Amino acid sequence: MTQKKPKNKRIHLTFSEEQWELIEKSKGIMGNTDAEVVRNIVLAWLAEKSLVSTQIKEKEYKKNE
Repeated sequence: MTQKKPKNKRIHLTFSEEQWELIEKSKGIMGNTDAEVVRNIVLAWLAEKSLVSTQIKEKEYKKNE
């Protein structure tokens, strides 16, 4: 079974100064670069909303059919 190489997607985001200050405060905790911090914040939010586990369960269910 060959695995597909993940495709990366670049996007442009705009934050207010207040939002950016919150992101900056997360550096060193949620990542070291701007991209790591924003990516990890998004992933944490998705996990909190159970979207990550739902996707994994759906993928496993389809694989086992």
